[in-house]
Amino acid sequence: MSTEEWFVERVGIAAEADGLSRIAGRLFGALMLSEAPRSLDELAEALQVSKASVSVETRRLAERGVFERVSMTGDRRDYYQLSPDFFAQLIRHRVSRWAELHSLAGEVRRGSALSAAVQDRLAYVDDVNRFVLARVDEALHDWAARADGMPGPASRTSAGLRERRPA
Repeated sequence: MSTEEWFVERVGIAAEADGLSRIAGRLFGALMLSEAPRSLDELAEALQVSKASVSVETRRLAERGVFERVSMTGDRRDYYQLSPDFFAQLIRHRVSRWAELHSLAGEVRRGSALSAAVQDRLAYVDDVNRFVLARVDEALHDWAARADGMPGPASRTSAGLRERRPA
């Protein structure tokens, strides 16, 4: 197994442990190593999985802002690449999940007659979430300000990307 194949597989396993499918993680790993956008056919062949699986997972990752769909002049197929600020998008998605837990804990605390022990436990969840979310939001804001002045993927826009011509 090559270093690249090992990396793609390890990213798949890591994504699976984080609640995504292994194929989604492998797609993420493959596009991290790709210099150019890749078609669904290319990705399916590279990962040795069905085009249908690749299609579902690329769409899901595009909805989360991790991938973006691009077109190539003279080619009707869709191509995918990592979004310019893909890693911050992953963090934002995780933060939204934490915020949901924070909201649920608050709702049950307000709407139920709970024992003191359960109230304390939910207050703990509320306190930790509020503390962590505030710092992550601040860090993402600082990152966005920093990335605006940096060359590279975090500051690139889709309009600034060159089109790849089909072979």
